Amino acid sequence: MLKAIGTLQSMSETSTTPRNIRKLIKDTISSLQNDSSSLGVRAANAISTLDEITQDPNIPSFSRVTIWSAVSTLESIRD
Repeated sequence: MLKAIGTLQSMSETSTTPRNIRKLIKDTISSLQNDSSSLGVRAANAISTLDEITQDPNIPSFSRVTIWSAVSTLESIRD
């Protein structure tokens, strides 16, 4: 999970990522770090949000690939 959070944090700090995408990524990082639900639920919610982000036509292709990398890391997390 830390690897995925690190990947997402680097994306949220990059100026080439559109502002609305950076906000969604920061919200996703916050939800991943929130301990109110189980690890698997947090990962599943983050995957869902990140999948929606990759569907945005305004996202640069490099950012999309980076998000897919974070999603593949999150997919390995189970309860």
